[in-house]
Order: sequence, then C-alpha cells, then structure tokens
Amino acid sequence: MKSLSERIEEIRERICDADYIIIGAGAGLSTAAGIDYGGERFKKYFSDYIEKYDMTDMYTAGFYPFKTEEEKWGYWSKHIYTNCIDMGSTRLYEKLYELVKDKKYFVITTNVDYQFMKSGFPSHKVFATQGSYNYFQCSKACHSELYDNTEIIKKMVDSIDDDLRISTDLIPYCPRCGELMDTNLRKDNYFVEDTRWHMQNNAYKSFVNEARNHKTVLLEFGIGFNTPAIIRFPFESLTFNNLDWTLVRFNRSRLEVALEYHKTYRLVPLEILEEYDVSNNFVERYIPVSEDIESVVDELLK
Repeated sequence: MKSLSERIEEIRERICDADYIIIGAGAGLSTAAGIDYGGERFKKYFSDYIEKYDMTDMYTAGFYPFKTEEEKWGYWSKHIYTNCIDMGSTRLYEKLYELVKDKKYFVITTNVDYQFMKSGFPSHKVFATQGSYNYFQCSKACHSELYDNTEIIKKMVDSIDDDLRISTDLIPYCPRCGELMDTNLRKDNYFVEDTRWHMQNNAYKSFVNEARNHKTVLLEFGIGFNTPAIIRFPFESLTFNNLDWTLVRFNRSRLEVALEYHKTYRLVPLEILEEYDVSNNFVERYIPVSEDIESVVDELLK
C-alpha cells in the first residue's frame, strides 16, 4: 500500500478531476465524528441504565427486552434525544460538506442520526435507507405516513422517573389503527418506506445512472459487514464495471474486497489483493484508507 501522503494526493486529484461524487456512509463515520455508542460517552449519558439493566453500549441496548412500554420508551426516548434531537452538527460532517459542496454529489447512508442534514447537506441529496430517529411510524405499518417525534420525545425524556419509566400517557399509539407506534428504523418487515423514501431512492438511482461513463469518485466511510449489500458491495461492483470510477474506502480494519473467483465471491485481504488477476485495473482505482477519517479530510481541504 502506498504511503498516506501519496494516497491523500491521489484522492485529492481524483476528487478534483471527478464529474460526480457519491458518498456512502455507515456507522463508522458517525463514530469518527464523536457520536460513539459505547465507552465513556455511553457511561456519561446512560450510567443509570447500565446499573439497572447491565447494558454495555447503545447498539446492543436497542435490542433489550423491556417488560413494559414505559421502560422501553424510557430508554429509547433518551437514546433518540441524545443521539439526534439534542445532537447538533459535528465538525467532521461539516468538513465533508465543504469537501464536496462545489461538485455534483449525492449521499447514500445507513445512518439514522440526521447528521448529514444537520451539517449542511440538502435533504434532497441524501438517501437514508434505514430510516431516521426523527420519525415515528405505526408498529404494524398499517399506513405509510411518518410522524415527526421531536416534541413527544422531549416530553418523554422530561417524564422519566426514578424507575427509568416514562409517563404512561405519553406512550405513542397509531392514529389510524390504534396499535403502538415505533421509531422509523429498519429492523423488521414492518419498516415503513414512505413517499419521501421512494423519492430519494429513485433520485439516488438516477444520479448513479447519470454518473455512468463519467469520472466518478465513490467516498465510502465506515461501512463494515452488518449491511454490506446496501452500500459496500454495490460500491465495489460499480467500480468494477465503470472504468472511470474510483473507490476510496475509509475503514480502520475492514479494507478487504469481495472478488468473484470461479463463479463465487470471496473476501480478499488488502495484503494479497495485488496478487489476484483483477480485471479492469480495479486495484489502481481502489484507494484504501485505514487512518483517521477527520485527519485525512483535513488534509484534503488544504
């Protein structure tokens, strides 16, 4: 692998020459921006939940089998408030906007924290595939309308008692069928894809098609293997099949590439990638970056 300074210069040149930029973002980007779901930040905001429920981090806490709706929303209201409603824009996301704002760009993200929009990205240029903390939906998806939850979440947080339960009268129910409401997060077959979701999905597909046969840079940030079929694998495929496309992958530890080998796919570690006979000069158009995202973005902005 080339030195970091060589890779940064190559990325700078590719972005400068690009006709289109596509950003793909996963949880690692928000973690790098300071929205860490574990460690000291989790202890700072959720010490009482750690003591009562023996929680270890905000990610696994989301799967905790609460016995009552009051307990469930006691946790989830604080989670949503901490990571979205009360969380302003972060410097890393703001810097990413500065990096691409004068280019033709689009964002696809599995993150649900609204950071792109908070940091200057116009909402019509962002496709959040997995939903958003900002909205409620019917838990049984009886209809496809979403509901802004900002004010009700604030009320829930204010009502949390010593037993970490919200007030019973704040439990949200669907205005159509009467079932419980839930946060608009893709976790089961009841996830609601509303009109705007489909509009942004189509906008993203149109942007990708428009970028074909043009110089395009894919900037992939912090995407592992929880949901690789949404961004990671498609980005690799797009780079393989478009000779003027470059994939820049920012990831601290998962820099391997899925390559077709005897009609099957295998993950090829970065260390031996060059040993493979990869067609379409993919290796020359793949720039891996394991170093700190914000430090590299700072260099690119110089």
